[in-house]
Amino acid sequence: MIKNNKISINLGRAILFFYFGVFILSLFWTPYDPNAIMTKEKLMTPSLDHLLGTDNMGRDILSRLMEGSKYALFLSFGTVSLALVIGAIIGASAGYFGGLVDEVLMRFIDSLMAFPGILFAMMLVSVFGASLVNTIFAIGIISVPYFARVVRSGFLQVKNAQFVKSAQVKGASPIYIGINHILPNIKNQLMVAIILSISQAILAESGLSYLGLGVRPPDPSWGRMLKESQVYFSKAPYYFIATGICLSLLVLGFTLYGEKFRTRRLKEKVNHE
Repeated sequence: MIKNNKISINLGRAILFFYFGVFILSLFWTPYDPNAIMTKEKLMTPSLDHLLGTDNMGRDILSRLMEGSKYALFLSFGTVSLALVIGAIIGASAGYFGGLVDEVLMRFIDSLMAFPGILFAMMLVSVFGASLVNTIFAIGIISVPYFARVVRSGFLQVKNAQFVKSAQVKGASPIYIGINHILPNIKNQLMVAIILSISQAILAESGLSYLGLGVRPPDPSWGRMLKESQVYFSKAPYYFIATGICLSLLVLGFTLYGEKFRTRRLKEKVNHE
């Protein structure tokens, strides 16, 4: 079991290293201009000139996938950062103070969870307009309840520990206790939540872009590329397959790497028991 976990973690780490390498490279170089339209070269099969072929407008697919990695990673980290900050504040306040504060904040979180996540994100993007910032805001908001519940659960488990009570006796503020004493003790469960949320954010952005509500054209988004490619699947299956594999591998990489923190969390629970 431990050996299999190590293999999964190492595979996930290797996939993520590869994607972050592509991301960094795409900041400085891509084989072709990702948005350059070349009608004479449309739907070309993979070759030495175009390693993954060209799309229906003659744009190099490899270049667009490389450029799309910037939006996928930037957006996913942006949404998770937003959700983590807001969710941590709500969850920490509810878990630490309890009572009426807990009741009011958790009912607010329940009200957010009452809306189907992706539909709520679609509504926000439709109202405020499709853009990178609005997409980050929309997906971030629907991820807040998850982080709020994770942080609240962690605070409830740790706030009665002896080291927390000692800090309270010394007159430490709730903010100081939360940041310096409680959060470090729930970091593994937080890391699991963060990594899973990154995977979900990538899929959510792809879903919104597939529906035309994510990253605006002509900037490449893997979700929109999937939608464009399915129309030409019979003529250019490599377009759909390359985009699908690219998206699936990134999500798989984060999921496998998350095993590292899930394993640590399980060890913590065993040690406490």
